[in-house]
Parts: sequence; C-alpha cells; structure tokens
Amino acid sequence: MVKLRSKQKLILGILLLTLAAAIVVVNLAGGEKKIGEQVHREYSLHDAQYQRALGVLLGPPITGGNRFEALHNGDRIFPPMLAAILSAQHSITFETYIYWSGDIGRAFADALAQRSRAGVKVHVLLDWVGSAKVDEAFIKEMEAAGVQVRRFHEPHWHNLGKMNNRTHRKLLVVDGRVGFTGGVGIAPEWTGDAQDAAHWRDSHFRAEGPVVAQMQAVFMDNWIKATGDVLHGERYFPALVAAGSQRAQVFSSSPSGGSESMRLMYLLSIAAATTSIDLSSAYFVPDELTVQALVAAMRRGVRLRIITPGPIIDSQTVRSASRASWGRLLEAGAQISEYQPTMFHCKVFTVDGLLVSVGSTNFDNRSFRLNDEANLNIYDADFAAQLTAQFEADMKQAKRVTLEAWRSRPWSERAQEQLANLLALQL
Repeated sequence: MVKLRSKQKLILGILLLTLAAAIVVVNLAGGEKKIGEQVHREYSLHDAQYQRALGVLLGPPITGGNRFEALHNGDRIFPPMLAAILSAQHSITFETYIYWSGDIGRAFADALAQRSRAGVKVHVLLDWVGSAKVDEAFIKEMEAAGVQVRRFHEPHWHNLGKMNNRTHRKLLVVDGRVGFTGGVGIAPEWTGDAQDAAHWRDSHFRAEGPVVAQMQAVFMDNWIKATGDVLHGERYFPALVAAGSQRAQVFSSSPSGGSESMRLMYLLSIAAATTSIDLSSAYFVPDELTVQALVAAMRRGVRLRIITPGPIIDSQTVRSASRASWGRLLEAGAQISEYQPTMFHCKVFTVDGLLVSVGSTNFDNRSFRLNDEANLNIYDADFAAQLTAQFEADMKQAKRVTLEAWRSRPWSERAQEQLANLLALQL
C-alpha cells in the first residue's frame, strides 16, 4: 500500500511538472508565423500607394477630418485626460497596462466614479500584470460607483496558455468623440514635467474626428475578449463629423490575430522611407530583419536618428539587450542617443516629415509579437514638423553614442549584453 501511494505521488508529480512545462512552453512561444523575409521597397512614403497598402494590410482605412494635439509629460497629459473624463455625458472606455497607486491613480478613480454615479456608462480594462500594484481601494471605489472594472487575462484554468500575452494598449475614449493614446501609465512616475529621475519623460496624444471610432473599435476588441459583452449603439459610436483636416488610422495587433501587423507597419514604412527616420523608443531591441531594413534604408541615403533611455531606466536587461544590437546600425551611420535626465518612455516614429506613428508599441519583440498593442498613424506634414522639433529638443538632453565608444565599451558590459540578448525574444 505504501509503495502504491509512493508511485501515485510520483505519477502525480510528473503530471504536474509536465503541465507546468507545457504552460511555460506555450507562453514563451511567439504569436503567429513571423515575417521571414525583407519587405522590399516598392514605393516611397509620399506615394499614394503607400497609404493604400497600409489601409488594406493593417485593416482600418485612413480617414480624413481629424485633429490631433501632442501632449508632453504628465503636467500637460493628465489634466486634459481628466477634463475629458469629467465632461463625459454618455460613455467612457479606458484600457491601460499600468495602473498603480498615488495621487494620480486616485484622481482617475475619483473622476471615473463621479461620472458613473452621474449615469455615464464607464468601462475600465486593466492588464492583470500591469495593474498588479494598483491600490485596491481605487478599484472598490470605482466598482461601488457602478464602474465596470475588468482584468485582462487574469489567471484562470481556461487561459493559462495566454499568461504571457498582456494588453499593453493605452486607450481612453470619451463619448465616442474624444480619444487619447500614447505611452503613459497611471502612476506617479508619469506625473510632473520630467524634471528629475522620479518623473519620466513621455508623450501622449489627444484625437478628435472620425478616427476616434477606430480607437473605440480597438478597445471593444479586448473588452469582448475579457467580458463577452458587446458595447455598441450611439452611446459608444456616434456619428462623427470632421474636426480638422488631418488624415489618420488606428490599428491594433495581438497574438490572437494579426500579431505581425505592428511589425509589418514598421517594416513597410522603413522600406518606403526616402529622407529621414526619427525613432523615440523606450525599449529598442530590434530583431535581425528590422536591423537589415534600417541598414538598407541608410544605404540608400535615409538619415536614421534614435533616442533611447540612458542609465536611468526601469529595466537594465532591456538596455543591455538593446546595446548589443547597435553595431551594424552605428557602422551604417545611425545616430543613436541615450536620454540622460530621467527615464525616457516615449514611443514615437516619424518618417520623411509626413508619417507620425504613436501609441503603446515599443520597438521590440514583446510589442511586435507577444502583447496586444494599438498605434495611431497620422499622415500630416505640419504635425510631423511639431514632433520633429520635440525630437530635436529631446536630443539636446541625450548623449550620442559613437561607433568608437560602442566598440570600446568594457568587457563586463559586453558580457551583460550577451546574456541579456538571450532573452531578446521575451523583451
């Protein structure tokens, strides 16, 4: 009898280990089949065919009649977001990766709860991992006021194979008419004006016009996954008239469908670039195919400038993996600079003084293949000029890394980079 029990325990242990290993393997696997070959240059970014291609390949069409405002750092980001929430009459949909604690977390909870008590339909979708440090008092306050709060991929037996798939999207839509997206999370680090290491540098964007309906549709994609509820009708999708003259689209990517959409957008845009690429990237860990595309662009005369975080960063592993990939880019003429004053969390991609792509996406494999992401593509020369000016202002507070300096870095840094690079598929 004792031997039988021992064998049963052994079998049970083996089964549990096998199950755990299977869950790990499933979660570490990427999304759908990867783009395997270089995207060749067929047209320039100013060619109408480029916009037609993105409108077809990424899903939503590029629509006119929009107006956008760039907001830089918390002091100029959070007040418009909170004002929009407090002005809501019909609905608020809010999806974010990070929602932690602090005064800014309380301000959002108070504003959302207030509008819910006033009869506004309020729906909040938080990533289970990203919101792990949220003050539960905020959640209770919102729920007590009638706010629907849901967690994306909260652990459950039916989604154990999706634990590595997080929603990294950052979307706020008010009354289906005003939208916000960009890089900020709801935490003290994003408050202030990037004045010190405790207050991060980031950008967020306010949108009005027909493109807001696309932003709302992206939110609905994950809300349905998380709840099974379909939110529709005029409360969420009102008829939208022109608010400006700018053309744009909002598109998404997810391992459960269209996992390569984000990466495809970047590769198509790099291939179409003729004069310049400016990339602000909080986490810049390009894969081999992307490095090839950037090098090819520089060889045909495209100026490539990149700003990434410097020593002040929330993940030294990411910084090490990033630096490991810089050799061929620097050799081809890339200007890579590390932001010095604080953590640099921006995600802005500007090409040929026309395209500005902003949103939640980092320039790494996690954003391209593992996370749910959403980006706003704006096609407007004046807006691109504004973002170029901001990029150059950020460059003045960044330290350029030369090829000589990169080659002469100490062996200890090289060793750290090689170790970090082993994790690049998960970064």
